[in-house]
Amino acid sequence: MSVDPKELAEKDRDALLRWRLALGPTAEKTGACPSLRALSTQAGSVGVGGGDLEALDDALSFVYGEKRASSSGSRPYIPEWLGALRTFFRDDVIALVQKDAIEKKGLTQLLFEPETLPFLDKNVELVTTLVSARGLIPDEAKAIARQIVREVVEELRKKLESSVRTAVFGALRRDRTSPLPIARNIDWKRTIRQNLKGWDAEHKRLVPERFYFWPNQRKHHEWDVTLVVDQSGSMAQSVVYSSVMAAIFASLDVLRTRLILFDTEVVDMTPLLTDPVEVLFTAQLGGGTDINRAVAYAQANHVQRPEKTLFLLITDLYEGGDAEELVARLRQLVDSRAKVLCLLSLSDGGKPTYDHAMAERLTALGIPCFGCTPKRLVDVVERVMRNQDLTPLLTADKETHHG
Repeated sequence: MSVDPKELAEKDRDALLRWRLALGPTAEKTGACPSLRALSTQAGSVGVGGGDLEALDDALSFVYGEKRASSSGSRPYIPEWLGALRTFFRDDVIALVQKDAIEKKGLTQLLFEPETLPFLDKNVELVTTLVSARGLIPDEAKAIARQIVREVVEELRKKLESSVRTAVFGALRRDRTSPLPIARNIDWKRTIRQNLKGWDAEHKRLVPERFYFWPNQRKHHEWDVTLVVDQSGSMAQSVVYSSVMAAIFASLDVLRTRLILFDTEVVDMTPLLTDPVEVLFTAQLGGGTDINRAVAYAQANHVQRPEKTLFLLITDLYEGGDAEELVARLRQLVDSRAKVLCLLSLSDGGKPTYDHAMAERLTALGIPCFGCTPKRLVDVVERVMRNQDLTPLLTADKETHHG
């Protein structure tokens, strides 16, 4: 027998409404749960008006639960459904529901329709979906899909490029003196250190005999940066961020940048570095993993001066190839004095899933293994190029330190 909401305290009616929305329309068929109409007076407790409860229920019912059917009994028009999500939920919740719709309800094909794509929230998750299943995109929607990917990639690049340039140029100019006495080029630390004898105790000021300046000119290709990136399905977001970071590195004349993508095959993306969108639409997300084969290729073709090489292996370390040979190759790189790092993921959040046993073996070789955000990678690269210890940086944030 259904409970009469009027006989319940307000907090119990609120709880009952939340349970009804969580369980879906089928809950009413049990006879124990009141209808949405009977609970409409509590709509404010979930942030909507009484007349919007059914629309909210339909939006949720479309995605969640094996046998849930919307209260209207039909499959919603996708743009209208996306519009409803924007009405009821915050951006982060919308992204989650959208992702669940793709995974739980097989909406990939529908989401690629030209009329749907413009309504989607443009984020890294959508980019990975578009790139992963680009073969399903109908011809008339391909241009829109590529434009969406470009917009997201350009936004990421805009957020990261300035900090990368500042970090890299700051690290590489630290030990040289500039012949140009320009105020913005003053090396304050060195100027103070070299002029301590000019301290005026009476007036408490430093009277320098000489100013030291950072150089205004840079050498080409002072460091080689090689990114070897796992493109298996679990690393999809890492491929997106790696492509953007590689493009930024490649734009700096002080770095010589290479990008390798791999699954069981190895693809050298270096010729496409100037256009990360092209890299992403060339990538083959999914499939197996042969890390050893990729490392062997990069070692043979892109490690000419190991002491000036930053070797970024971006993978979850689940090796489908020769694990022993992989460890041996990485040991050779470490012994050659290359700076080798293993990023278990390169993304903006989430705890990476990875092969802990392999991570421990690499850590024993002196190879740090850790999950990393793009912003944290900027700091890591700067420290490597300054020849500084990474330990304080990697232990500062436990959520991004694994291995």
